[in-house]
Amino acid sequence: MTLDSKVPGGPIAEKWDHHKFASKLVNPANKRKHTVIIVGTGLAGASAASSLGELGYQVLSFCIQDSPRRAHSIAAQGGINAAKNYQNDGDSVYRLFYDTVKGGDYRSREANVYRLAQISVNIIDQCVAQGVPFAREYGGLLDNRSFGGAQVSRTFYARGQTGQQLLLGAYQSMMRQVQRGNVKIFPRREMLDLVVIDGKARGIVVRNLVTGALETYAADAVILATGGYGTVFYLSTNAVNSNVTAAWRAHKRGALFANPCFTQIHPTCIPVSGEHQSKLTLMSESLRNDGRVWVPKNPGDTRRPESIPESERDYYLERKYPSFGNLVPRDVASRNAKQVCDDGRGVGETGLAVYLDFSDAIKRLGPDVIASRYGNLFQMYEKITGEDPYKVPMRIYPAVHYTMGGLWVDYNLMSTIPGLHVLGEANFSDHGSNRLGASALMQGLADGYFVIPYTLGHYIASTPLPKVSTDADPFKEALASTQERINRLLQVKGKRTIREFHRELGRVMWDYVGMSRNEAGLKTALERIPQLREEFWQNVSVPGSPDNLNQSLEHAGRVADYLEFAEVIALDALERRESCGGHFREESQTPDNEALRDDEHYSYVAAWEFTGVGKRPTLHKEPLVFEEVHPTQRSYK
Repeated sequence: MTLDSKVPGGPIAEKWDHHKFASKLVNPANKRKHTVIIVGTGLAGASAASSLGELGYQVLSFCIQDSPRRAHSIAAQGGINAAKNYQNDGDSVYRLFYDTVKGGDYRSREANVYRLAQISVNIIDQCVAQGVPFAREYGGLLDNRSFGGAQVSRTFYARGQTGQQLLLGAYQSMMRQVQRGNVKIFPRREMLDLVVIDGKARGIVVRNLVTGALETYAADAVILATGGYGTVFYLSTNAVNSNVTAAWRAHKRGALFANPCFTQIHPTCIPVSGEHQSKLTLMSESLRNDGRVWVPKNPGDTRRPESIPESERDYYLERKYPSFGNLVPRDVASRNAKQVCDDGRGVGETGLAVYLDFSDAIKRLGPDVIASRYGNLFQMYEKITGEDPYKVPMRIYPAVHYTMGGLWVDYNLMSTIPGLHVLGEANFSDHGSNRLGASALMQGLADGYFVIPYTLGHYIASTPLPKVSTDADPFKEALASTQERINRLLQVKGKRTIREFHRELGRVMWDYVGMSRNEAGLKTALERIPQLREEFWQNVSVPGSPDNLNQSLEHAGRVADYLEFAEVIALDALERRESCGGHFREESQTPDNEALRDDEHYSYVAAWEFTGVGKRPTLHKEPLVFEEVHPTQRSYK
């Protein structure tokens, strides 16, 4: 298989404009004749549905929740990047492009990243027009704040609930199309298989999560916007229902999976408190604008933070990275937090936490200003921990957050299955091995509002798409295989709960494929995961029946997929014998413990082809060529 990225030629600043002009168009009257399936209603899915509906396509939108407004995009807090340069501090499209390529440690495709930076300026205008209540300065202009990996202020925000406000904007835009009859929403459906006919994606199989019925739907193209796979680690900042099933089932039908080991560890998460937890809570990266990160200088210092004098505190990020300080990228901040805790200087009962301290900012700005910037985040922290961050420092520790890996897509956001397009976090495309903060919302909306309307139209206009029926044999085969898998889960009737298996898999992944990885640990994971998968199919207990609401069955199917997918993550991490961004191999680091890339051998996208459960997948490589931003050793000092 040859991976053709379909990146157009010419200067990088002109590629997207030339590509849009060269793309074939669908006559407005003909758009009404074409049906498009969109799975997922987060920022990427909702914006795509509203844009394609506005153009006249007939859109079938599938939502795993009871309402599109409950998509996980709602959990994003800190902001959305855009190269507007409202602060007049030196920002530009090129600088956002440069920061993103560098922040991803030179493991992303240049052309896609530049397009993202270009489109970013339009996203803000679109969202303001929709009424998104971005924060404003005293004079009425949109405000900006800083985020990790940048030395300019380019992040637009709505207090600590930016994702929620952006999602409401996309949702109301989509609902306008629902009212007009161009979009039809199917809530409480989970995609369980992709239907491929004559080599093209032509439909899906879903389970109605209320009635239990399996349903099939046909279309001219399928768009996946189903988010990331961080819950493979069990504890993560992701919603409990977030999963890899839709992407994994598409992978098993022929879509290559790219860079699965590129998992982001977010440095500002409320620490683990016990076995009772099913997820972790994120504290926005925006807090690092005014909060200072520190630990005691002396190991084993158990004094309360206010009792530790300034001279005995180590503001380690400010000390080690004077240029960026507390706003280093997430992978750098996370590894340093782990290192000081490993040195015995962690705080709290477990010793697996560091302080995020706002006392200096409160003295300088006053509590009212801090409350106006972060008030809802402070309330959330106090509600969860019982501690008032206005009076005592927050305690934070890294946790699994975003996944940079995903289904491989070309410049048109199309996977290796013609007609299957993948948007947002579900694809691998823009973030390399480490996503910069506030760029997830930017990518999701760019893909949905501004990229897919052109590239999907080109596919439909240039591809013969005879009408297909859900009575066709490929639909029947997919339906039968889905039913057989459900029956198999229910027939095991073992003694261990689904959650036990999920938690055990998560421990294996966190211990051996987490923040820090080495060859011995990865080989251990590759031994443990198949053993756990075999035990799952022999001893899992899935109560209930398939013909009604059965959340245990939902969870079991997702964990079964994770037990297959986790093996690919570990294998990808083992094969990549370098450190880059969120992938840190202990064997590959500089003398001062920074990530050490190996551009000679690993400057490529690793795209894996499914060959069977338990069988070694086939690795395909897309070489990464850097013409604009030449790879150098990353430094934030």
